[in-house]
Amino acid sequence: MTDSPASASVSQAALRGLACRCPRCGEGRLYAGFLTLRPSCDVCGLDYAFIDAGDGPAVFIIMIAGFIVVGAALVVEMKYQPPFWVHAALWAPLILATTLLPLRSMKALLIALQYHHKAAEGQLIGREPK
Repeated sequence: MTDSPASASVSQAALRGLACRCPRCGEGRLYAGFLTLRPSCDVCGLDYAFIDAGDGPAVFIIMIAGFIVVGAALVVEMKYQPPFWVHAALWAPLILATTLLPLRSMKALLIALQYHHKAAEGQLIGREPK
């Protein structure tokens, strides 16, 4: 991971991530498919091999979507008590919308913050015994 001459602030890195752009230059596209990363930036040439977002974006999205959908389902159930098929018709589209739509941006945001903070795999430090 090499830095650009003028390092971006955290807010700039976050905006680049939310826009699904290269974390270094902010111009190149990050994705080749829905969640498939490009091998490198087509503008500045940053190699995306360092990226390891793992399951972090999915966990954040699941927690947020679960809060929204379960809260809304509880309110509707307590207020209107509709049959179960109405619940299925209401919440299935909401679940899809609250999980799939923000997943791409959340993954790009975590990648941009990982780049900004120079996050890397943990390493053991060799120390001499006392």
